[in-house]
Amino acid sequence: MNRRRILFSFICGMFAAAFAWLLLFPVFRPRVSTDHNLFVVTLNGSRVGALGSMEQIQDCLRDARRALVNDASEFVLAESDLDVQSSYVVLGRIDDPAVVTGRMTQALNEGRKSTLNRAYTVKINEYAVNLSSMNDVYELIYASKRKYDESDAYEVALTPDPGREINVMTASILTKEEAQEADNDTELPQAGIEKEMTEVLESAEANPEDLDFSAFELGLKTIGLGDKVEIVESYLPSEELTDVGEAISNVTKDTETNRVYEVVAGDTLSTIAASYGLTIDELIAMNPILENENSTIRPQDELIVTVPEPLLSVTYTMEEYLEENFNVPVTYIENDDWYLDESEVVRPAETGHRRIIALTSYSDNTEIGREIVKEEVTKQAVAAIIERGTKVRPTYVKPISGGSMTSGFGGRNFRGAEFHAGVDWGVPTGTSIFASSAGTVQFAGWGGGYGYCVFINHPDGRQTRYAHMSRTLVSTGDYVNQLDKIGLSGSTGDSTGPHVHFEIRVGGQAVDPLSIIEW
Repeated sequence: MNRRRILFSFICGMFAAAFAWLLLFPVFRPRVSTDHNLFVVTLNGSRVGALGSMEQIQDCLRDARRALVNDASEFVLAESDLDVQSSYVVLGRIDDPAVVTGRMTQALNEGRKSTLNRAYTVKINEYAVNLSSMNDVYELIYASKRKYDESDAYEVALTPDPGREINVMTASILTKEEAQEADNDTELPQAGIEKEMTEVLESAEANPEDLDFSAFELGLKTIGLGDKVEIVESYLPSEELTDVGEAISNVTKDTETNRVYEVVAGDTLSTIAASYGLTIDELIAMNPILENENSTIRPQDELIVTVPEPLLSVTYTMEEYLEENFNVPVTYIENDDWYLDESEVVRPAETGHRRIIALTSYSDNTEIGREIVKEEVTKQAVAAIIERGTKVRPTYVKPISGGSMTSGFGGRNFRGAEFHAGVDWGVPTGTSIFASSAGTVQFAGWGGGYGYCVFINHPDGRQTRYAHMSRTLVSTGDYVNQLDKIGLSGSTGDSTGPHVHFEIRVGGQAVDPLSIIEW
């Protein structure tokens, strides 16, 4: 009996000890299944503890990330290199999840790369800048506007761009009344008698021409941005942000920009260059069509000029009082018997003087248009009357194909002659000779020292001569077109070998053909 009691007491003691062990030591996990039940976690190279499941690990990591972000005002970039070693154990120690979360938070903080700041990317054409606040964005645009709106009568407005799928804002400039209306867009539109009365009052406004000059309120009338401004919210590290003062300097400083200028009557290269702050050499270098300072320019010709412009241009309209000299358009008399390069002043122009109120449009500091709303002429201008030709002057070309020049125009000593009235090209006998320009054959036949020759009179009063032919192919009185065949080369008359002698005479006097023909 004693032995049975002792055995029973021993068994009861064993059960009590096992129960106490389970109750007092919960951090040891008993064997419950054949799955992995111990997960040792390392984050960014640091051991942060052991947990009993992957779900616990994910929960702790999520809480650690939340704690890290809660300590920062903006987005945070941090290393998150998680390593988990899992195993199955009979007995093993696991850590309190709160302790693991704290260690994870510390490991993430030590692996922090940088804080992403809320930023605003401003794009103006090809230029982009990142600013740290919306106040900086407003300040940047205000800096461009402020140069022309010193009284601060207009406001900068940022509104969503309806044509973009992403959240993009665009900038514009509004009057204070327009800005207030935009804020109160729930106000009902005018209707009925109120609308009719408004229209009557607007139509009854005085005609500007009837007002005295002192009645006009001069100054800024409209203002807007000349370039599209887009603003996008983003998150960027501090090193990618630009100080607003530096951004204002970049956007508002002037840089040289090419523009096309259309020549008007009275322009010269020197006046155009001076008006854009250029030298004549600089103007010529920018325009390949100009050979030198004596190059001819005509109204409606287009020239490249440079103007100083900021990255963000501002367009505005000023109401201005001006006293100025003015001219009226030239009156032309067309003369069908003259060539285009022939003209004569029948009556010279007389400059007038006037007082005006003008709405002048500008792009930054460059005038781009003007509307005169009131004018008082103190001295009437008189238009110039110019008679000018309408005909295109004939062109002259080389009368043969190929050949080598054997004698030029001017002085030489040949059989007592000290002056050569044309040019000679050596060619084989029988080479075709063409009319240099259209005209009427004045002579074709034997011409003494010329040998067989052809003389052609042209509509511009010039005459061409072709000599030493072996044969003429036209007759006196024939009309020939440019490049019609008129004869064959030879060596007749005063000649030492087969060649073509070619002359051009103006008013009966020989001139150098090479200065006239187009090669």
